[in-house]
Amino acid sequence: MEFTAKPEVLPPRLKRGGKLFDDENLDLLSHVLDDFLKIPGTSIRFGLDGIVGVIPGIGDVIGGIASCIIIIAAWIRGVSYVTLARMVANVGIEVVIGSVPIVGDMFDIAWRANRRNYALLAGSLAQPRKHTIQSWIFLIVLCVVLAGLVLLPMLLIAWMAEHVLRAIGMDMHRLFVM
Repeated sequence: MEFTAKPEVLPPRLKRGGKLFDDENLDLLSHVLDDFLKIPGTSIRFGLDGIVGVIPGIGDVIGGIASCIIIIAAWIRGVSYVTLARMVANVGIEVVIGSVPIVGDMFDIAWRANRRNYALLAGSLAQPRKHTIQSWIFLIVLCVVLAGLVLLPMLLIAWMAEHVLRAIGMDMHRLFVM
């Protein structure tokens, strides 16, 4: 008896997720997370992400996890990897800076990572090449800024150490040559 196995054919990433990850639901999710409430008399809008972010320690983590739904939907719908990296960076920026008390909460409300990510998702599906180039530029600028944030304090410390050592009569070169 001969057994022939048929290969399993997986559907493309674009088809999985069905109705759950369609544009209408993702737009609603980003709206609820970022800007469904308005402070009366102002143009300031915020959502559940801004409300939950006020809880110290865990609030921004919960908001970041909720924000991952849009990123997962983008991956399932076939968004380019560089655009997905940009979306992850948007959420990462929101979570890291949002964890700073008070100032971070204001930043969280202003940054609106979920609305940004939904716009990236929709735009990337409509004009993939344009959004891929923009995402590369964003990520390169982000890397330069992060490198600057690492290098500037190190350079400042080295400069201060040199001046302190000179003030007490020591030379930096002699200190390291010995």
